[in-house]
Amino acid sequence: MKSIFDNVSFDCSMKVTKAYSTSFSSAVKMLAPSIRQDIYNIYGFVRFADEIVDTFHDYDKELLFAQFENDLELALSQKISLNPILNSFQHTVNKYNIPNELIAAFMKSMKLDLSKTKYTTVEEYNEYIYGSADVVGLMCLKVFVNGNIEKYEELKHSAMRLGSAFQKVNFLRDLKADFEDLSRTYFPNTDLSRLDETSKQQIIAEIQADFDAGFEGIQKLPLEAKFGVYTAYIYYKKLLSKLKKTPSLEIKNTRIRVPDHEKVGLLAKCYLNYKLNII
Repeated sequence: MKSIFDNVSFDCSMKVTKAYSTSFSSAVKMLAPSIRQDIYNIYGFVRFADEIVDTFHDYDKELLFAQFENDLELALSQKISLNPILNSFQHTVNKYNIPNELIAAFMKSMKLDLSKTKYTTVEEYNEYIYGSADVVGLMCLKVFVNGNIEKYEELKHSAMRLGSAFQKVNFLRDLKADFEDLSRTYFPNTDLSRLDETSKQQIIAEIQADFDAGFEGIQKLPLEAKFGVYTAYIYYKKLLSKLKKTPSLEIKNTRIRVPDHEKVGLLAKCYLNYKLNII
């Protein structure tokens, strides 16, 4: 029975999420059970594509990505794939009518990571952010609103800004790995070899503006999604706060993280705010 294979595929996507991101998987657990699996399915897909371009250095990454892209196209058209991650993803795409242009934009940004190492203009930077983060937020929003087109259009801008905020926090947190290990520079007009406090604060101000716009959308999300998205928002806001307090030289030489005991406290705070209807 195909349902058995589908359930195995769903389990794979959930395990990928939990293995690669304990923080994100914790936030997903705060979503309603009715939509939780579909977010696992989306994350598993984007995580595998990102792993190809970021991690598999001992292999032909271009070939692997081309194979993954071809398998994706077949999965979406045939509504099945023997790759469990792609089988899970196509299930969610077809269930919620996620537009192909969102998926194509994501794959385009991922493909850029195979060859492009520097973003010198704001236009290039914004296009990459749109494909690597904003569209992921929009895919998730499709699940959150469950086919409500009017609600999707209302929250679309906020979902994109929140995706941008998350991605830019990741860029700043992973500065050392991106710059030294992968030779990548995402922030335009910023010399990361000599990152100073002024440049750092400008980046943080940009991220804060994205968070502010994203929070407006969180307040209007359906109840099934609000607590989970708010949890992720609070966690990333905490990361931003730590980055803001960390000297620029230290950001370049270490990876800032939120300790597990602080995550527990943040979750408790999120739950209290949610119950008190503060969000």
